[in-house]
Amino acid sequence: MAFERAFDVAKKISDSAIHRLSLYVRILEEWEREGRDTTSSEELAERGGTTAAQVRKDLSLFGSFGKRGLGYSVGELADHIRSILGLGRTWRVALVGAGRIGTALLEYRGFRERGFDIVAVYDADPAKVGGCVGERTVRDVAGLEEGIRAEGVEIVVLAVPGEAVQPIVDLVVRAGVRGILNFAPLKPRVPEGVTVRDVNLVMELEALSFALSQDGPDA
Repeated sequence: MAFERAFDVAKKISDSAIHRLSLYVRILEEWEREGRDTTSSEELAERGGTTAAQVRKDLSLFGSFGKRGLGYSVGELADHIRSILGLGRTWRVALVGAGRIGTALLEYRGFRERGFDIVAVYDADPAKVGGCVGERTVRDVAGLEEGIRAEGVEIVVLAVPGEAVQPIVDLVVRAGVRGILNFAPLKPRVPEGVTVRDVNLVMELEALSFALSQDGPDA
């Protein structure tokens, strides 16, 4: 279905190209709100910090867009990219981990605005189970597999300690989940056909630290 098609495309397209598409659609949506009707690869490139040739190459991976000499329709191109990114529907998401990171993720309204609906929250801490985080009641992680099947969950977000990652990943994969967003510090092992996106804030800061160190006076 939709997720399977998205996974097949993702295997062939680089992460950097997908990230640029995500940036392009945000730029286009900003221009939509401003009332702009048309744009060009040059304008998208300037706003997105890339080149016109790269914009055209990224878009050509998914078909033909725009008209020579006329550019792109802002609204139509935004719709096409949203469709490519699978944003034309609602994804049912389960959050595992109701600590500080999990709570912050649940309270972020941008997820729902982009079609990611967190339908259930789980935690292993008895002190948290039964309590509320936003509009959701925290459930016992012992019921995670059953809950995923009952709720039709398609994506799981992990905000748990490193040692808990692999057992939970094994469980959610067994329940049929094929998309995992992992905020834990360890990269889990998954079978072919399951996609894991790792978000490690410390590693990102270390990358910034490296970049700044190279540019410093002692570099």
